[in-house]
Amino acid sequence: MTEHGKRRFRLAGVVAAAFALLVAPVPALAQARTAAAPVTVPALTDWAPESGSYVFGHGARLVASGAAERRVAGTLADDLRASGHGRVPVVGGTARPGDISIDVRPSKAELGKEGYELRAGKSLLITGATETGAFYGTRTLLQLLAQGDRIPAGRTVDVPRYQERGVGVCACYVHISLPWLENLVREMAYHKLDQLLLELKVKSDAHPEADTWGYYTKGEIRRLVALGEKYHVEIIPEINSPGHMDPWIENRPDLQLTDSDGTKQPARLDVTQQAAFDYYTSLMDEYAQVFTSTSWHMGADEYMLGSDFAKYPQMLRYARDKYGPDATPQDAYVDFVNRVHACAASKGVRLRIWNDGLTGANTVPVAAGTTVEHWLNVAVKPSGLIAQGYQVENAAYSLYLVRGGFHSDTESLYDQGWDPRSFEGEKVASSRGITGAKISLWPDNGRGETENEVAVGLWPALDHIAQATWGDPHPDATYADFTARGSAVGHAPGRRDLTKVPVADGTYTFRASGTSFGAEVRRTADGYATLRTADGCLEVRGGKLTLNVPLQPGVEATRETCDDRNTLQRWELKPVAGGYRLVNAITRMAVSPVDGRLVQYPVDRHPPAVWHVN
Repeated sequence: MTEHGKRRFRLAGVVAAAFALLVAPVPALAQARTAAAPVTVPALTDWAPESGSYVFGHGARLVASGAAERRVAGTLADDLRASGHGRVPVVGGTARPGDISIDVRPSKAELGKEGYELRAGKSLLITGATETGAFYGTRTLLQLLAQGDRIPAGRTVDVPRYQERGVGVCACYVHISLPWLENLVREMAYHKLDQLLLELKVKSDAHPEADTWGYYTKGEIRRLVALGEKYHVEIIPEINSPGHMDPWIENRPDLQLTDSDGTKQPARLDVTQQAAFDYYTSLMDEYAQVFTSTSWHMGADEYMLGSDFAKYPQMLRYARDKYGPDATPQDAYVDFVNRVHACAASKGVRLRIWNDGLTGANTVPVAAGTTVEHWLNVAVKPSGLIAQGYQVENAAYSLYLVRGGFHSDTESLYDQGWDPRSFEGEKVASSRGITGAKISLWPDNGRGETENEVAVGLWPALDHIAQATWGDPHPDATYADFTARGSAVGHAPGRRDLTKVPVADGTYTFRASGTSFGAEVRRTADGYATLRTADGCLEVRGGKLTLNVPLQPGVEATRETCDDRNTLQRWELKPVAGGYRLVNAITRMAVSPVDGRLVQYPVDRHPPAVWHVN
């Protein structure tokens, strides 16, 4: 699902965020809270204080006996080291004062799949009924240690209200760097978010004609999925269909839907063709080589965007041939959804779709067991979907962050006490049938913001969705008090600072493969650099634009009039052995000398130049 700012009704408003939030040191929460729950995000709701405190010291050990406990303790040890707490050994046996014990007890059914109990005293004990529950207890511990080595004695039983607590990212056209996504996984886990939806393109071996930028290699996705598994974040893949298929079928006109005027629709898959279904399911098979999720998202949104079924009479013919004279054109669309559902189910995978195609104009129901992610107010309301037996996740437009466009007004949502029952167009009375909620990031104007700028807007929204899906949506009297929580717990251990420029501002000579040029390097406010030559600032422009971004490999970087607002003039100097790569902050392609020109290519398609800077 892409181009949401262009495709969907426009909403005004932008979240104001100081970039200093991303890079400033994390302060402790200002006021002391006597006998109150220690500060965490999400907030603890049932803290029972006791006398004394637990003190983390150099002699602390992580006590873990079983295999699940040792996995949790191993990850905790990595994160303690990454957050400056030194090397803490993982041992078996009996805990002694100062130790941290991890215990997985399936008999503690009251904790559910993700809840945990934390008890702090002379030593500290984290108990979960599952490995995931114990893991979340360690996230609370890390947040407490981020505020000091002394933790007040007490006990909490902390269980989430909703099972799906997530973030959706469209890395579907404009490539998002792997370090940025890895940071997101770590931040999500730190805030007890468990679901990352990724709409993206994996470079295909079966269909090389579809390998237009920006894709990810299978090795990159395996690395990201492994990180997600380590941090208990399920990464759900999406290939949007049957609409928005242009990243896949722009070079396959034989699979494109054709209107009554004979015009091909490069973004629309012709669902009346068996070949189109076979093509789509072959992509599912290829994704199964790298993704381990038990869910598959097929999108299924906005298939008739800017048009209607009447322009495609083959849809009605297909539906009536299969379902009889009372069938509607929309039944052909639902039929495709249901066939994908059956394919997913045969692999033990649950199907997910967006809600807007379910307008009630169909006579064939969407297959039972399909999860519907609700973002748009249409005729069939969330309560109706739930009454029909579907699981529904809240992916409301009000939770969107669009590059260069609408940003969720987190403060307003917090003040309203927003929770996952609050859908677009309806607030339901009960949480029954609601799986949870997620925020969604879309690249509609791909050059509207850099990744680092997106991270700033994401920071408060991430805190808020974590709070609203785990516990009380309004734990503090004011939004300022709530944001102070986020400042107190800080960022996840192991998160990389992607705003560092590895050379100081100044004038340098760049040399690679017999090509050289002089440029003044200036750090930008969002943590990239501009390269100012005698003839202007280095910028990528020209070629085919996708979401306002020159994503065509082989496009030249030229010198243009310097403009601090122009994100295409921002560059990452990425350290590598012997020098640096020059990577454009927006296109995410490296610039290399080719026949005396500076040309951008994906790093797996053309050996990236190593630039010597002096």
